[in-house]
Amino acid sequence: MLKTYRYQSLQEQDIQRLLARNTDPSNAIQQSVSAIIDDVRANGDAALKSYAAKFDGVQLDRLYLDTDEIAGLAASIGREQQRALEIAFANIHRFHATQQRKERTVETMPGVKCWREPRPIEKVGLYIPGGSAVLPSTLLMLGVPARIAGCKEIVVCSPPQADGRINGYVAYCLQLLQINRVYLVGGAQAVAAMAYGTESVPGVDKIFGPGNQYVTKAKSLIQGLTQVSIDMPAGPSEVLVIADHTANPSYIAADLLAQAEHGADSQAVLVCTDQQLMDSVQSALAAQLAELPRAAIAAKAIGHSYAILCDTLDEAMAFSNRYAPEHLIIEADNWQPLLRKVVNAGSVFVGHNTPESAGDYASGTNHTLPTSGYARSYSGVSVDSFIKKITFQHITAEGLQRLGPTVELLAELEGLQAHKKAVSIRLQ
Repeated sequence: MLKTYRYQSLQEQDIQRLLARNTDPSNAIQQSVSAIIDDVRANGDAALKSYAAKFDGVQLDRLYLDTDEIAGLAASIGREQQRALEIAFANIHRFHATQQRKERTVETMPGVKCWREPRPIEKVGLYIPGGSAVLPSTLLMLGVPARIAGCKEIVVCSPPQADGRINGYVAYCLQLLQINRVYLVGGAQAVAAMAYGTESVPGVDKIFGPGNQYVTKAKSLIQGLTQVSIDMPAGPSEVLVIADHTANPSYIAADLLAQAEHGADSQAVLVCTDQQLMDSVQSALAAQLAELPRAAIAAKAIGHSYAILCDTLDEAMAFSNRYAPEHLIIEADNWQPLLRKVVNAGSVFVGHNTPESAGDYASGTNHTLPTSGYARSYSGVSVDSFIKKITFQHITAEGLQRLGPTVELLAELEGLQAHKKAVSIRLQ
C-alpha cells in the first residue's frame, strides 16, 4: 500500500526525492521521441501509418474519419450517455464563457492611449489520449474553450482503436463541438504530425492536450525545435490530498484511486495530520482496490505513491506547495482558512463533497492541468490559452508634445539616434 513518512523526520534530500516524478535520467524517452519526431518530419503519412501498426495494432488505409463516419459512431451510443455528455458540455461552456473579458483603454498621459485586444490563435491542435482509457471528457475540455475563443481551425488527433475507428463517445463530442474530421494518430507521432504537418494532418500553431511521458516529452521538444507552442507540459496524472481528523477515510481512498487508475505512472499522495486516519485510509485503499476493474494499473500507481504524517495543517500546506500538485483536494471541515495558503496547484477541490472526479468531467472547470511540479509556473487550460492579446496605442499631436521629449532623452542615453529622430522629426 502507500509508503508512509513523518514530515518532521524528513531531511531535505528526502523531500527532494519525494517531489521528483516522471523523470528520464537516462534520456531513453527523449531519444525514442526524438527518433519518432525525425521520422514523421521526413516521411509524413507513411511514418504515421507505420506507428499505427506498431503501437496500436491497426493497419490504416486512411488517417482520418469524416463527418458521416463520425455521425455513425456518435449514433451508436445510448441517449443516457449522450445526455451526460451534453450536461458536461453545457457546464464547461458556462464556466469558460465567463473568461471573455474586454479590457479598458488606458490614457497613460493626456493624448497617449494604450489598450489590448484578444485575437484567437488561428490553428490549434488537440491531442486526445486513447491508450488504456479513452477520454471524451478531454475533447470537451479542449474543444469548448477553443470554440469560445474563435479559433479558425481545430485539428483533433486521437489514437485509433482496434477496429481502426474512434470511440463513440469521442465521436458524439466531436458533433457537439461541430468538428467534422478526426485524425487517427496517437502518441509522440501525433504531436510531431501537428507540429510539422503531413500529407493528411494539417500543421498547427499551438498544441494542446495531456498524455503519457512520451507525449509530454514530444511537446517539450517540439516547442524547442519549431515555432509551434504548447499549452503546458501535462504528463501523467497526480493528486495530493490534505486531510485532518474530520475527513472520511473511504472518501480519501476513493480520491486517491481515482487518479491511480489513470495509469501505472500516475501518483496519489496523502498528507494528513492524524495517524488513525492514515491507517484507516490504508485499509480502505486495500478494500476498494480489490473491487476495481483497473486494479492492476491502479496498484502499480499506488506502489510509487506515498503518505506523509504532519503535525499541523500548515506543515501539510507547506509540503503541498513544494509538490505543486496537478489536483489538490482539501478534506477538512475548516477548509476556508487554507485557501489563501494555496500557492502552487493546478486545480483545487475543497470540502468533503467535492471529489476531483467532478472537475474531471462536468462541474465546469478545466481538467487539462500542469503536472510534475509545473503548477509552480503554469496555469490550467482556459480560453486565454487559445488567444493572443495584442497591444495597441494611439498618440495625438498633443500627446507627442508631452511624451516626445522623454522618449528623445531615453533614446539618446541608450545611444540610439534613429529612435530619437523618429520622435524629433514629428515634433519639428
